Amino acid sequence: MRTIIAVFLLVFPSAAAAAPPALPRSTPEAQGIPSSTILAFVEAAEEGIDALHSLMILRHGQVVAEGWWEPYRREDPHVLFSLSKSFTSTGIGLAVAEGRLSIDDTVLSFFPEDAPEEPSDNLKAMRVRDLLSMSTGHHAEDIASFSYMPPGRIRAFLALPVAHKPGTHFVYNTPASYMLSAIVQKVSGTTLVDYLGPRLFEPLGINSPKWDASADGVSLGGFGLSVTTEDIARFGQLYLQRGRWQGRQLLPAEWVEAATARQVSNGSKPDSDWEQGYGYQFWRCRHGVYRGDGAFGQFCIVLPEQDAVIAITSGVRDLQAVLDLVWEHLLAGMETGSLPPDGRGHAGLEEKLHKLRLRPPEGRPTSPRASEVSGRIYRLPENDGPFEAVGLDVGDATSLILRSGGQDRRLVCGTSEWRRGGTLPLTGRLFDGGDEPVAASGAWTDDDTYSVQACFFETPFCATFSLEFAGDILLFEHGMNVGFGATTKRPLLVGRQEP
Repeated sequence: MRTIIAVFLLVFPSAAAAAPPALPRSTPEAQGIPSSTILAFVEAAEEGIDALHSLMILRHGQVVAEGWWEPYRREDPHVLFSLSKSFTSTGIGLAVAEGRLSIDDTVLSFFPEDAPEEPSDNLKAMRVRDLLSMSTGHHAEDIASFSYMPPGRIRAFLALPVAHKPGTHFVYNTPASYMLSAIVQKVSGTTLVDYLGPRLFEPLGINSPKWDASADGVSLGGFGLSVTTEDIARFGQLYLQRGRWQGRQLLPAEWVEAATARQVSNGSKPDSDWEQGYGYQFWRCRHGVYRGDGAFGQFCIVLPEQDAVIAITSGVRDLQAVLDLVWEHLLAGMETGSLPPDGRGHAGLEEKLHKLRLRPPEGRPTSPRASEVSGRIYRLPENDGPFEAVGLDVGDATSLILRSGGQDRRLVCGTSEWRRGGTLPLTGRLFDGGDEPVAASGAWTDDDTYSVQACFFETPFCATFSLEFAGDILLFEHGMNVGFGATTKRPLLVGRQEP
């Protein structure tokens, strides 16, 4: 689509309207997928990928399989990271449909007060469509250190050098997605998350979406949105249905077609799902598929030819490995018609899906050293990590004590199970780095060592802690499963018992 929709009538539900019914459920066989195919995908993911957090598969508009790996649960929102971008694109599409802007409008036309004194010709030529398609003309190194924390982010973006003519050079560009959010806010007078409320979230039944904002009060656009797995599936189903939802055209079909089409080339490797072309904040995939995705494996995968949607949340380092398993097992196993019922196969799949869990630390529930070290606090070296001191409290259940910012955080650890309760500061997120709820499990791996895994279950992140007690000395290690930098364990820290 190279021309812009001029007029599109949207009828919004009232705030008091009843929530849409839950997505309908069906069996895999009734919708043309063998239960054994889905089971094979789950087993392959558990064997080769560390680790999926949730899975929901829709075929012909019906949920045919769904599961959450404990401690992740159905009702939990999950940080989407760059999957947020596809929602931002939707906001632009709705604003275009309402006549608030055109994707051929220049970026500077929205923010003349923030423009450089002498903008370059390339900056003056940059359009909304260039933001959408990641073809702003920036070099990757010029946007790599862009920060969302200080005020004045629009002015900072417009001050970046634009080395190439916009529309000619693809570079993955999260600051451009932030600018799309800022444009929606400029033309609507409200934040992107609030703008999408009556137009997208409420009609789809997405309740209480959370979207982090910059210091300027702008929804981050390129990341920061948190919704549930079923919310992701609903969003994908809306796009699969070309913007139509329960008899209403929420989003113009022309926008769906344009946003998910190849708008710009981004490489030529035939076996890479990152080099099949890029749309308007959507990735093209092999097999005629498109997707929104986010760091560490947050996926909304739409398969038009198979009339299917796959929603996945996870905490993985290799996103391509997840897609490869989707193509190998799920896409390849979708038949054109319904299949005969398979009671035994379906029962086996359901049993597996209901017992999913991340593997907790293996070991013993107690140790001869447990009572000796209980209640001792070991001070860690200053300026060497987020924690100032650490210890254990061994009672009916073992609690890990972590001191951060002068405050002792107490995490009750399940044994061979996950226990929710407490919060920890989560360092390494792109923006807020604040406290997050956790679920913890721990075990004694030998007489002197207690190991803990703590899952920040509204995020992809899981932390590991190892406490080895040696008299008045504690040898302490901690690490994270995934991150934007190194994720190996930090160098061994030596903690000394407090007086």
